[in-house]
Amino acid sequence: MPYDQSLDVSSFKEVIDFQNTRISVGVYSYNGAPKKLQVTRENQIDAQWSYTKLGRMSKEEAQAIVPIMIKAIEAM
Repeated sequence: MPYDQSLDVSSFKEVIDFQNTRISVGVYSYNGAPKKLQVTRENQIDAQWSYTKLGRMSKEEAQAIVPIMIKAIEAM
């Protein structure tokens, strides 16, 4: 069965902007399944935002998202 965006329900989402990148922390439930935490990165290239693999984070990025992750866990 292909992914259906209408079945993906977001109960929490917060975005932190850095220079040319932003990290999103969200809580999602797909098709009534248990809620899950999702962390994503987008890079800005030529004024367009593009999803990329999160991979590694700088100390600054990690320190900024940990409090948001705690809020997201509480929303689960």
